Amino acid sequence: MSVDTSQPQTFFADAVLFDMDGTLTDSIAAVEAAWGKVAKDIGQDPEYVISATHGKRAVDNLSVFKPHIQSHEMDDEVQAFEETILYFADAYRLHGPGSQPDSPITTAIPLSYMLSPAKSGSTTPELSPSSSVSSSGAPSFVAPHFPSLSNNRFPSESSAVSECNTCNFTPEGQIKECGHSEMVEKRLAAWQLEAVGVDRSVRILPGVKEMMNSLPQGKYAVATSGAKTYAYGCMTRVGITPPEITITADDKRLKNGKPFPDPFLLAAKELGYDAKNCVVFEDSPSGIRAGVASGATVIAVCTSHERKKIENCGAQFLVNNMENVHCELAGNQLKFTVDP
Repeated sequence: MSVDTSQPQTFFADAVLFDMDGTLTDSIAAVEAAWGKVAKDIGQDPEYVISATHGKRAVDNLSVFKPHIQSHEMDDEVQAFEETILYFADAYRLHGPGSQPDSPITTAIPLSYMLSPAKSGSTTPELSPSSSVSSSGAPSFVAPHFPSLSNNRFPSESSAVSECNTCNFTPEGQIKECGHSEMVEKRLAAWQLEAVGVDRSVRILPGVKEMMNSLPQGKYAVATSGAKTYAYGCMTRVGITPPEITITADDKRLKNGKPFPDPFLLAAKELGYDAKNCVVFEDSPSGIRAGVASGATVIAVCTSHERKKIENCGAQFLVNNMENVHCELAGNQLKFTVDP
């Protein structure tokens, strides 16, 4: 149960274990856009899929919502999905109103996600590669050229065939020759037009810079449900240098992701401390429960969820954001003061 008192609370710890998204950075709009795309592709309610995936590893979520993905394909699928998050995060800044029309697309939409089968009620708009958004003043887009589709794999042969009956496939499911180019360009253009309509840029959350600046090297780590592409991409976009100990969801040493404590236990071990003597900063119910299960002192921040949704997850402290927490070095320990 969280501490509710009118007086500041002080305690000591050896190190800090940070969650990333929703705790250090805010990329929720881009993440929800990417999961919304997945939901439309599989014919499910985006609100339901977004709610079910928050705070969990992409690999676990994709295993549930795209069970056709083979185990040997999963790493590539996770990376492709996380690249779509970063694409949504960058699109408005690079290609939205006020941007330079010739800005390069630094994060490409993965081809496999361009060709995910559209279900009823979620067809891709018929837009030409040169379509423009006149209502918002966004510049026109030209879809990148794919010189050879034969080297790009699809989630499954059936999903690609559902788009085009003229495809020829190798036994491994690779395209030998087909007329997908036009369809790919149309879908890419549609994604671009949708992506630039909303500013989904990654932002650093209140109090994070001050908190991280107060911590000596070797006294903190990041343990996130994001894989490396997404985690490092988000942190570097807001000026955070990923610490040497950054445990991402694709770390092969992890047996389980959050809400299991494995990410925090591994992060503490790599720092050389017992998790029971560490502080965990978290924002999601899944992450808070993982921190509690690790034995750490958990400070929950209300930066992505309403207080009522996380107040009964077991955190010892519940604050609006990291501005309510102060840290100073006291000998070889960290002294924390949590404001009411």
